Amino acid sequence: MIEREFPSKLLDKAVNEFSKLPGIGKKTALRLVLHLLKQEKEDVNAFGNALIQLKNEIKHCKVCHNISDNETCEICSNQLRDKSIICVVENIKDIMAIEATQSYFGTYHVIGGIISPMDGIGPADLNINSLVEKVSSGEVKEVILGLSTTMEGETTSYYIFRKLAKYNIEISVLARGVAIGDELSYADEITLGRSITNRTKFETTYNE
Repeated sequence: MIEREFPSKLLDKAVNEFSKLPGIGKKTALRLVLHLLKQEKEDVNAFGNALIQLKNEIKHCKVCHNISDNETCEICSNQLRDKSIICVVENIKDIMAIEATQSYFGTYHVIGGIISPMDGIGPADLNINSLVEKVSSGEVKEVILGLSTTMEGETTSYYIFRKLAKYNIEISVLARGVAIGDELSYADEITLGRSITNRTKFETTYNE
């Protein structure tokens, strides 16, 4: 099938850039670009500047690795959050999903992915050592393993469990309201909220 040539190289370039986004094909990219062309120049400039500012100024929280506008994110700097409880998650989408439940008042630790040998991702590529350092400080009482229940997620949870097992803390996992093979960001708020509230010890869950 011969691809249609665009009447403008600028249009072609813009469509190619949009089509690099996940889930965006050439047809969708063209529709988005044509939509932007219909907007006022000020609105398009604001759109572009927002993305540029995001990329240039966004930070990662020095405490939990969450995305933040400041050196320390709002959750970690909130004095009302229970700093003795840490929920380990894969990425910011998981934090957003859990926060939407309004059922969790501890803190987080974003490891930035999951162990996946097929994708060349090992423990050294994740923020696991900084989690161990937090726990070793003696201020943490519980670590909740809030990773996805996929094979890679379970492998990562077990690896973290082994790294933390020597410390005198409770290690728990979300209750199985989140179905096996699911990612946290796809779970509904009620189910995820109940899974957090009814979390169980990791040893019990893993050995069943």
